[in-house]
Amino acid sequence: MRIDVVTIFPAYLDPLGLSLAGKARDKGLLDIRVHDLRQWAHDRHHTVDDTPYGGGAGMVMKPEPWGEALDALDVDGATVVVTTPSGEPFTQALARDLATRERLVFACGRYEGIDQRVLDHARGRAEVREVSIGDYVLNGGEVAALAITEAVVRLLPGFMGNAASLVEESHEDGLLEYPVYTKPASWRGLDVPDVLLGGNHAAIAAWRHDQAVRRTAERRPDLAHPTATVSAGGLDALELRLATRADAGELYTLQRSCWVAEAQANPGLSIPALLETLDDVHAGLEEWRTFVLRAHGRLVGSVRGRLEDGTWHVGRLMVAPDLSGRGLGRWLLAYAESAAPAEATAYALVTGAGSERNLRMYKKAGYRVRGELEPGVLRLGKPRR
Repeated sequence: MRIDVVTIFPAYLDPLGLSLAGKARDKGLLDIRVHDLRQWAHDRHHTVDDTPYGGGAGMVMKPEPWGEALDALDVDGATVVVTTPSGEPFTQALARDLATRERLVFACGRYEGIDQRVLDHARGRAEVREVSIGDYVLNGGEVAALAITEAVVRLLPGFMGNAASLVEESHEDGLLEYPVYTKPASWRGLDVPDVLLGGNHAAIAAWRHDQAVRRTAERRPDLAHPTATVSAGGLDALELRLATRADAGELYTLQRSCWVAEAQANPGLSIPALLETLDDVHAGLEEWRTFVLRAHGRLVGSVRGRLEDGTWHVGRLMVAPDLSGRGLGRWLLAYAESAAPAEATAYALVTGAGSERNLRMYKKAGYRVRGELEPGVLRLGKPRR
């Protein structure tokens, strides 16, 4: 594979000569060339930027040097990777895709970015991929180019000494990697898990998978439960995903509209969902794993779950009042149960003693009354099967 990197700071790319990347370069697996953009700027000061049309802060990289650079590098048929915070997210899947290319050309922007016409023109002669390595802003694209290059080239045949090590890494199977240990077996009072010392390879594999699932659920629930398109309650193309703080305002509004009927069915009962503030909703998003269901951008339902002492507590099951009776509540309840972590052995929820409609739905789902949490508030539960 050949890789060209165009930058105004060539020394930033010196790490490409280190470690395995450097060895691969020495063995001829990689042809890496770094180019200074300023060699294509012909004024006295080798200027590569100017003020933006329309006004605004910062400077924009000029099209002329970039156009000449891409001409000189003859990028026809290559894949031009533009590192920018406004690009598509860089993932392991994208790394695998880029590893199939014969030639990558990195365009490292600075300041407010590269004049858009450079990218538009380049698309007529090469594949252009605008890529972001995360939701934050760096001073320039060089760090991103280094990260993407390392992730891509290590996938090339012959790059890794032990190819099997590529298979059991974070993100390769959609999960984070399991915890790893080496000698000694005991260190500072901490021991290696017994299963890793027993030699039972099937048990070890099962333990590692379980640990990967747990770690992913705890640290990256967006990977464990990514955005999905589902059909439920006679509605198609519903978006289901984990809630974020940006959803709090709509959740606050939806729960107030949903629990009015509960207050009417349970006169005199204090309904927490009607008493909470927006700050309480924000706090709930931190304490519970909350899922939201949207139809064409509109929030139409939500449910949340939390593990306590081996029991998966389901709460705040709500559906927009104008869509009630279509089965969305039953669907969300079943989904909340499916989202329970592996260590959950039972399900639990609470509802008002006067909420007959809720009680009928929960009974059909296998829940039974376990007692009163307080007068008028019933605890329901069922074992996990």
